[in-house]
Amino acid sequence: MKQIYFVLFFFSISFAFSQQAQVSGDIEGFKLYPNPTVNGKVFVDTTLDAPKAIHIFDVLGTQVLQTTILGKELNLSNLNKGVYILRVIEKDKVATRKLVIK
Repeated sequence: MKQIYFVLFFFSISFAFSQQAQVSGDIEGFKLYPNPTVNGKVFVDTTLDAPKAIHIFDVLGTQVLQTTILGKELNLSNLNKGVYILRVIEKDKVATRKLVIK
């Protein structure tokens, strides 16, 4: 029985890593400002300025926000004060940064 669980675990981990392999490298010209933010808005600026998939996680790893932005402005007014992890995906590139909301 342990072997079945091990095989299922190994298969799920392999599948997860193969899905993440599609996105690689850091986004060119990535800027996140103001950080820390106090007004509930941050700006995500990149050289390419293409649509960006945004994923925000709390410190426990729970996803608290998922959205797509076409410009630079990201509204965070519905998030509580605290420290978050911001993941931005643009085309085939990804950037991950710490985000502080005061």
